[in-house]
Amino acid sequence: MSEIVISNLHAGIDGNEILKGVDLTVNQGEVHALMGPNGTGKSTLAYVLMGHPKYEVSKGEVFFKGANVLDLEPDERSRLGLFLAFQYPVAIPGVSVANFLRTAVNARRKGDNPEDKGIPIPEFRNMLKAKMDLLKMDHAFAGRYLNEGFSGGEKKRAEILQMAALQPEIAILDETDSGLDIDALRIVSDGVNALRGEDLGVLVITHYQRILNYIKPDYVHIMLDGRIVESGGPELALTLEEQGYEWLREKYNPVSA
Repeated sequence: MSEIVISNLHAGIDGNEILKGVDLTVNQGEVHALMGPNGTGKSTLAYVLMGHPKYEVSKGEVFFKGANVLDLEPDERSRLGLFLAFQYPVAIPGVSVANFLRTAVNARRKGDNPEDKGIPIPEFRNMLKAKMDLLKMDHAFAGRYLNEGFSGGEKKRAEILQMAALQPEIAILDETDSGLDIDALRIVSDGVNALRGEDLGVLVITHYQRILNYIKPDYVHIMLDGRIVESGGPELALTLEEQGYEWLREKYNPVSA
């Protein structure tokens, strides 16, 4: 079983340190929720793990499958088995969901084997239909231009479909619940639950407990001032729902260096 191990990770942007020593391990087969107030570094962690070029790492390591992923380019991290579902997916006019996914799948296959000629079209169609059926999606969705004119829920479902097609070992969901109404949240959560299993580890980044009513985490972590200050089981999210973050601020703010 693979695991991603984050050790003493410090990172920031434009000279401003945001992550101040993050330690976290996520194994395949586990669902972890990362919660915390705005501006504590949750999305920064997601971007740093996937290699966003604007963020600078000053200290720490992130090991996955024997490699320090901080030494790898974003596409290399993806081919290794990491995946990030964006909080704000961008539209790509003129590129259908199916063509985008086939290009992504072929890029991953070619990364594993430079001689690979790409997935045959009939095989890809069958795979895509099977994944869409698993996620209870209309097959016509594949012919639409990626995220163009999509509702918030459709954009997030497209992200989950990408995850299904690429079959990562560790998936990071950056505030997938952002901007979704209850019906859309339930649909997206059902998609994640359909994919979860012993081969997939998931890090769900969220402000609110509500998505955890649908995606049941094994572990919950609370981030404050660039560090994970509390970890526990699902009951920790319920405590936050009842008490908010003020008790954590009183306990840890300022966080000792």
